[in-house]
Amino acid sequence: MKQILQNLGTGETILAEVPSPACRQGNVLIRTSTSLLSVGTERMLIDFGKAGWIEKARKQPDKVKQVIDKIKTDGLFTTLETVKAKLDQPIPLGYCNAGRVIASQIEGADRVAFEPGDRLVSNGAHAEIVCVPKNLCAKIPEGVSDEEAAFTVVGAIGLQGIRLLQPTLGESITVTGLGLIGLIAVQLLRASGCRVLGIDFDPAKCALAEQFGAEAVTLSKGEDPVQRAMAFSRGRGMDGVLITASTQSNEPVHQAALMCRKRGRIVLVGVTGLELSRADFYEKELSFQVSCSYGPGRYDDDYEQKGRDYPVGFVRWTEQRNFEAVLDLIANRQIDLRPLISHRFSFDNALQGYSLIAQGQGLGLLLQYGDSATAVPREAVQSTIELRPAPAVDHLRPTVGLVGAGNFTGLVLLPHLVKTGARLKTIVSAGGVTGTHFGRKFGFELSSTDVAAVFDDPEINTVMITTRHNSHAAFVLRALRARKHVYVEKPLCLTREELREIAHASNSAKSENSGPILMVGFNRRFAPQVARMKSLLDAVSEPKTLVMTVNAGAIPLNHWTQDPAVGGGRVIGEGCHYIDLLRFLVGVNIDSVFASQIDTKDAGGVADDKMTITISFTDGSLGTIHYFANGHKSFPKERLEVFCAGRVLKLDNFRKLQGYGWRGFNKMNLWRQDKGHSGEIAAFISAITNRTGSPIPFHEIVEVTEATFSAVECARAPRSNSPGRECNLGVVVEQGAAHTVDAAR
Repeated sequence: MKQILQNLGTGETILAEVPSPACRQGNVLIRTSTSLLSVGTERMLIDFGKAGWIEKARKQPDKVKQVIDKIKTDGLFTTLETVKAKLDQPIPLGYCNAGRVIASQIEGADRVAFEPGDRLVSNGAHAEIVCVPKNLCAKIPEGVSDEEAAFTVVGAIGLQGIRLLQPTLGESITVTGLGLIGLIAVQLLRASGCRVLGIDFDPAKCALAEQFGAEAVTLSKGEDPVQRAMAFSRGRGMDGVLITASTQSNEPVHQAALMCRKRGRIVLVGVTGLELSRADFYEKELSFQVSCSYGPGRYDDDYEQKGRDYPVGFVRWTEQRNFEAVLDLIANRQIDLRPLISHRFSFDNALQGYSLIAQGQGLGLLLQYGDSATAVPREAVQSTIELRPAPAVDHLRPTVGLVGAGNFTGLVLLPHLVKTGARLKTIVSAGGVTGTHFGRKFGFELSSTDVAAVFDDPEINTVMITTRHNSHAAFVLRALRARKHVYVEKPLCLTREELREIAHASNSAKSENSGPILMVGFNRRFAPQVARMKSLLDAVSEPKTLVMTVNAGAIPLNHWTQDPAVGGGRVIGEGCHYIDLLRFLVGVNIDSVFASQIDTKDAGGVADDKMTITISFTDGSLGTIHYFANGHKSFPKERLEVFCAGRVLKLDNFRKLQGYGWRGFNKMNLWRQDKGHSGEIAAFISAITNRTGSPIPFHEIVEVTEATFSAVECARAPRSNSPGRECNLGVVVEQGAAHTVDAAR
């Protein structure tokens, strides 16, 4: 299918060929008939992309600070590569979509809410087929055309701003900025019984506002908006001002304050400067509020992605209910959208519309995708596209299928994988966009949104899994049962039950002599400085003490990694790295684990990201991991100190390694950070090519995973007289195969 994408680095807008998205759980698959170009938002993105580095930095000062902090901790070269790669990724454009349902994956009482053939509006992108969460869709009533319905989402943005303004019958309201949202807001306010004054520079837009029943101020003619507002309000001042303009100037907010009556209300829907004058607001006791997009639920993953609706008795108007309200107003002819349509383009000629936007022309620009009334069976949706011709088959090379195409995959793993010489056949991503981008960039043959394209392909003998954590176990099991080598990013799994099942599947696959390799992305043991530490420590026979300090950084509570069911929590999701690193350096089995954490019941934090883990090893060595999310980001993320035999090793952020008291070794510093990703991927592909054993013994993977579970259980255990409890590790190694048993005691 075709989809409109934009490169944030260059500002280039392209009509790209990508595979159709998969229909995910809780989502609806829609064949688009019409979509609306958002002149304001999309032009802002285009302008940002075309801006130079200095201008980009000026527009996003918060991002500049993040870059500076990253340079301090990770180094200049690593940071520049990350920024460049991030800007190189395309983003989908568009959020005003109308079309027909192809399929839905909705369970429970809502499973029949949307059925194949239903006409829906959604915040889907400019694409022939979109996959949209159910709470971001609404049925189009009879009598409302798809063209009219395409304005629903921008209408909901205006409606939400009006709900925050809380106008009452007969009040005088100003709308500053008469673009699409502003002109729809004029009609919504008129339908609410308000007197409306519109303000804009464009005489044509002011004429439309007057056509909809408002009075208008044309700024390009030199009219004074404040004087007009005072006259319009009979000298009392406006009851409220809705700002829908897009400008860097502070003037719209300043003017709004001047024209308001005492205790008037100002709501910002658009984008303006926000250097507020206290005097403007103080004397009149004005209220000022910023409106958030379509309404309650916006940016709440529980509502948008997980489909958990808010009870109507407590939250009357949500995003979806605002969509429905706008559609009802269109159906009842209380708002008229036809005068707002300035241009129509076939989807194949969509880039002509973007040329108009770049020139500041046009108002309501519609993209037409052809007849959507013809039903499209789900099986006819093209989920795989060819990126380049397949090479001649070389049975000596591993043939790789990759599931997951997030930022980490594209920025970190793939640059190293492409250097190994492995055949890169199929890359799978849920939406198809990132997979296609990375597939073209790194030389994959196919891009797909269907995981079966990897697991059911007999040519693919190696699977790499870089998806969200809760999918790891199922994909690992599927690969092992298909007798494919598998690399999975950490963690291996989220529960002991999954670990048992994987251990059993791995043992079954290895019942014959040539079983598949299973490797987890514990990259730090492959870092060159860690390899040097290992060689030094192996020469020391006495027990060692290791202190790992991780300045993990805070992650929002609603981030998926913090969700125990999806990410497993931060220690299971990331802390396993450091348990593996200590296990590797000591080189013997873990004996027991003790952990404690900050009690955050009253602090509103997340327990799993402020934890201390103490590990005892069978040779008497002792390791401590301080995993803290309450530090400052300018402090290095990772520091490892090892004490043994009167000597010390100190590793700072995988850039500087210093030795104290070591004969023949003083330091090993690197120009750029190296956490071992290159060595890890090279070792994995080499093991497959040369038919050697796994670079990480499977029993160590199981042992580390088991230790991670034990640490979390210990830290979460009820406190009595002590802040934690000791957990003996229940791992039994038998004939080279690892079996897990219940460990927490």
